[in-house]
This record gives sequence, structure tokens and C-alpha cells, in this order.
Amino acid sequence: MRKKVIAGNWKMNMLPNEAIQFIEELAPMVKDTQNEVVLCVPYTDLFYALLTAQNTNIKIGAQNMHFEESGAYTGEVSGKMLKAINAQYVIIGHSERRQYFNETDETVNKKIKSAFEYGLKPIVCVGETLDQREAGETEEVITKQTKLALEGLTEKQVENTIIAYEPIWAIGTGKTATKEDANNSIKAIRNKIAEIYGQTVANRVIIQYGGSVKSTNAKELFEMSDIDGGLVGGASLKADEFSKIVNFE
Repeated sequence: MRKKVIAGNWKMNMLPNEAIQFIEELAPMVKDTQNEVVLCVPYTDLFYALLTAQNTNIKIGAQNMHFEESGAYTGEVSGKMLKAINAQYVIIGHSERRQYFNETDETVNKKIKSAFEYGLKPIVCVGETLDQREAGETEEVITKQTKLALEGLTEKQVENTIIAYEPIWAIGTGKTATKEDANNSIKAIRNKIAEIYGQTVANRVIIQYGGSVKSTNAKELFEMSDIDGGLVGGASLKADEFSKIVNFE
């Protein structure tokens, strides 16, 4: 049975002192969960978050990385640098990175390969726009993004990739896909993985839902057959609210 992974994406929020306080508050609330708890924090919070999360069941990740190990890439951070401070996860290809920072399917693929090179677990985002959804292109868009993201990976690497299905129209809007729609889209992603890598691999891949996940809808979403937890945005900025999502049972 696949594990549920509940990951918070803080985006460009939280100063180091706020990160420390948040983790100290959250840790006792989630200590008994069977689910994997991850916080993906800004670069400036990483070191403090990692120190504070020691001796807890909270894992810490970054929100982006460069695919090169080092070089003349001003303002970038490499997988080697993230590994050096013991970060465990990294979000790759979030729709905001694609929209505002020219992230492409090609760079997403390169970053995933680099993440594995340095022992980081990638959380890879795929999702359709409202226009694509209304044109009936959801499945075509998300399965293509998935295929291109995973290109050239070994079966073992694919098994260890977390996919986050995040319909772009639902991120930060308060709109959420129905649990059936979300589950069907995630099934389509899993079927595409099965088509390329086989059903055994597909059955092991953790596929999250993201898009206005909150404590009031987490249970109904996470109890669906193919939804393996969530990538949580705004609701991950409040410890009490995030703990309710983690402890959704």
C-alpha cells in the first residue's frame, strides 16, 4: 500500500524565526501520524528548518533547484548544495516556476535527474490551465507533462518520484477539483506511467493532489483510490490547519 505524503509548499513566505516557531508548534501535533510530513521552505529557511526538525518526523525540502552542479548561474542553488545541508525533498516544475520563470518540460527533466544524482526526492508538478480544462485537454496535457518529466529515468527512479497533480486553475483560488475529477486525472497519470514503465512501477508511484487543499476537504480527497496525499499551499502556513490536513483520518 502506498504511503500518504502531505507536503507543505510555503512559497515566498516565512522568515527563519517564523519557520523555527512553526516547526516547534507543528511537531507535537503530527508526531503520531503514519503519513509522511514534508515542509518545502524558502532557501533562507532551509538550514534553520532542518535544525529545528531534527528528532521529529518532519522532513524538509526546497522549492526549486538548478540542474547543474555548479557554475556561472547567479542566484541559483544546486542539488549538491541542498544535499550538503541534508535537505531531503525538492519541488520541481511548479506551475508558478513554469509561468513566471520560464521552466520547461526539458528543464524539469534535467532537474529530476540531478535531484536523484544527489539523493534528493523530487516532487514533480503537473497540471492544466483553465482554458485547457474547458477545451477537454486535461488528460492530454498532464500525461504529456508526466511522460516528458520522467524521460530517461530508470524504473527505480520513477518509483521514487512523487508526482503532484495541481490543476493550475485551482491553485490559490479557493476552487478545488471534485474528488472524482482529481482521482480520474491522477488515474490517467498512473496509467501513462504504467504504459511506459509497467503496472508494478505505476502502482508504487506516489501521486499527490494540490490545489486549494484544506482541512475541510483533505479527508474526502485523500480517501480516493489513487490520491496519495497532497501538496498544500496556503493552508500549510498555519500549523494548526496543516496539522489537521496531516491528521485527516
